[in-house]
Amino acid sequence: MQVDQSLNCIGLSCPMPIIKLNKAIKSMESGEVLEMIGSDPGSKSDVPAWCNKTGNIFLEQTEDNGAFKFYIKKQ
Repeated sequence: MQVDQSLNCIGLSCPMPIIKLNKAIKSMESGEVLEMIGSDPGSKSDVPAWCNKTGNIFLEQTEDNGAFKFYIKKQ
């Protein structure tokens, strides 16, 4: 998967990862993919819910050594 922008949210707690995600996605072009890396377990439900609410496309979620990676395509 080609990632156009990466956002590091490790160490941030709710609601900061979603606030930063929202700001980052606004600066991107339609069709671009954002990789968000976070450590807040709440993000596992927050990110897909945010995508659903905003119309952006939740592509994938992975987990590696306590870090969660989310891939979102801007609508």
